[in-house]
Amino acid sequence: MTAGPRLAPAPVPRYTRPVRAFLGVGTNLGDRWAHLALAARLLRAAPRVALLRASRVLDTAPLGPPQPRFLNAALELETGLSPGALLALCREIERAAHRRPAVRWGPRSLDLDLLLAGDLVVRAPGLAVPHPGLAARRFVLAPLAELCPARAVPGAGATVAELLAAAPPWDGRDAGLYPA
Repeated sequence: MTAGPRLAPAPVPRYTRPVRAFLGVGTNLGDRWAHLALAARLLRAAPRVALLRASRVLDTAPLGPPQPRFLNAALELETGLSPGALLALCREIERAAHRRPAVRWGPRSLDLDLLLAGDLVVRAPGLAVPHPGLAARRFVLAPLAELCPARAVPGAGATVAELLAAAPPWDGRDAGLYPA
């Protein structure tokens, strides 16, 4: 049996210059610290992606059904990837950490969310930038504010620090966010 012709992969769209992007990262299953390290290692190895900085890691109560606590952080990248290509890379990294489809807001080995990509506002099937839940999630805003408090959030009319100050309080299972 002979193999058919190999198709070349579609080219990844590029920007004319690199864009600053921010990811939210969370994990509450398995070796949480190893999952965070894996995400950082794979992002550093990815073409057209430079991992610039990471926030402190916070230990937070989960959103959604009863489940283990999360470790959450934010990552600052410089990338030549389009938001769609960056999101696809995030999904590949999640699969490398053995993430499986599950209940919405349920436990997960690794969750990577594209929070901001330059000054872009994107609304497409499967892709929303800025992240649509950003303004309501203290566990995302707190680490993001460590990296870019004065950054304007496109379409929000506010900076990251202003969104954090206005975010709803946590639900009472935590007195606040704590460095892990």
